[in-house]
Amino acid sequence: MAEKQKRRRFLGAAGAAIIAGGAAERALAQAPGRKGIKIVGISCSPRKGKTTAAAVNICLEAARQVAPNVETELIDLAGMSIPGSVAAGVPLEPGRKDDFPQLVPKLADANVAGIIVGSPVYFANMSALCKAFLDRCIAFRKKGFALSNKAAGAVAVGGARNGGQELTVRSIQTALMCQEMIVVAKNLGRRVAEVALLVARARD
Repeated sequence: MAEKQKRRRFLGAAGAAIIAGGAAERALAQAPGRKGIKIVGISCSPRKGKTTAAAVNICLEAARQVAPNVETELIDLAGMSIPGSVAAGVPLEPGRKDDFPQLVPKLADANVAGIIVGSPVYFANMSALCKAFLDRCIAFRKKGFALSNKAAGAVAVGGARNGGQELTVRSIQTALMCQEMIVVAKNLGRRVAEVALLVARARD
């Protein structure tokens, strides 16, 4: 019963924030003593610091503007080795590097309330690096859905108009929903931060 009432309070607060354009929630977030949250952006381009990283950074900047207690971090996967086959139980080849384990504590941190995944568009879909990263996130499902109820967003960067950006975003969103994350879209960075703050408030 208490859990049901808590959920009603959360949904009611979410609806109010959407109707008011998030202004009420931003005011609440700035109240003294409000616990801070962290939004992590993941750039899944093999090209370090390029357009995808810049797009994710723009989202993180918008997230920071929601409230002073919103902290952000960009994780650029370029140059990292993330073998996707490990998700299928295939052991690493001798001597092959695996950088995914170092990302696990960053994403599973209790202060991380939202995650934004960005990918370049290759043939109307996400990059191989993005797919490998999302496949490896099965580790969080095995740990009791460790990403459940965190806010999530996706951003896709394409070299041409109508290049498949929408399909790429949808593919990423589908993977995030499999983690029981709360996927948001409108004004991506702002909405990830606002929804993350709403969830944090419901848990207080």
